[in-house]
Amino acid sequence: MYQNRQAIALGSMLVMFLLCIILLVLMFWLWPKYNVYRQELSGRAALKEAQWSKQILIEEAKAREQASLMQAKARVTLAEADGEAKLVKARAEGKADIERAKAAAEANRIIGESLKNNEQYLRYIWIKGLQEGKGERIYIPTEAGLPILEAGR
Repeated sequence: MYQNRQAIALGSMLVMFLLCIILLVLMFWLWPKYNVYRQELSGRAALKEAQWSKQILIEEAKAREQASLMQAKARVTLAEADGEAKLVKARAEGKADIERAKAAAEANRIIGESLKNNEQYLRYIWIKGLQEGKGERIYIPTEAGLPILEAGR
């Protein structure tokens, strides 16, 4: 019986030894394949990361381009609005100038009509102007249309 036990123990040790050797051979055969597989997965992950990074850069560039287009459109809109405001202001100022000119023309017409056939008032204003003069020279046109230059000297 002792020999049976020894034979069983020796057989089981032999089986264990063979299993270890098979396991070692299997590991040496599988380890390079596992490294290749691991590197392939690592490469795929790096490729996916590069693709995502590229996609992110593309989207950022598109966003920057869209933002710059929106800013350009806003600048154009502001310039158009500014030009429109200046045009409205110029039209309003033109209309105001026309109204002032009409008022001045009307005032001149009224003054002109009031001075017609009013020689005495015109002489009065002329004399008053001479009295208030401060040594100014007055040139009076003659019949020929030429002034008498410094006749008082």
